[in-house]
Amino acid sequence: MHIDSIQQHFFDSAETKRQAATVMAPHIAAAIERLVGALTSGNKILACGNGGSAADAQHFAADLIGRFERERPGLAAIALTTDSSILTAIGNDYDFSVVFSKQVEALGQPGDVLLAMSASGNAANVIAAVLAAKQRDMSVVALTGQGGGELAGLLDEFDVHLCVPSERAARIQEVHLLTLHCLCDGIDEALLGEG
Repeated sequence: MHIDSIQQHFFDSAETKRQAATVMAPHIAAAIERLVGALTSGNKILACGNGGSAADAQHFAADLIGRFERERPGLAAIALTTDSSILTAIGNDYDFSVVFSKQVEALGQPGDVLLAMSASGNAANVIAAVLAAKQRDMSVVALTGQGGGELAGLLDEFDVHLCVPSERAARIQEVHLLTLHCLCDGIDEALLGEG
């Protein structure tokens, strides 16, 4: 790979983030409010996604249960992507499309929030998880790109849609990680004050 090609990745990423900052900031603020409201009411956040989004779900849960940048008590978050026995049992006994929704049905309670991540907005198992969350009286914070896909059509006024203004999966995932860091920082600021 040529130096120019490598640099272009950085330039493209920076430009996508610049555009996302303008479009997404108010929605990220709304998502922080929703997450803080759930956590301070004794509820929890369930996070799911596939591939890179699965890793992001785990990263986010780790930042809440452990810490982000400041010390605080752990916060209730569960990544639905981590238990290989649950994932393989559900995938084998039922279908991979319900690996997250079955967990939402078992663990989700009214007032909890589902953090649903899909770069395309079309991941069948994430869509099924959103539908299960709706049946459990949970709200949804959806991280997508590419216009939001099918997932966007499932969201209502109780949900928050964080849609990256890009069609490229790599750029979308880069902004998703930054967005998760914004969520963590906003939660900490709401709970601990500016720091």
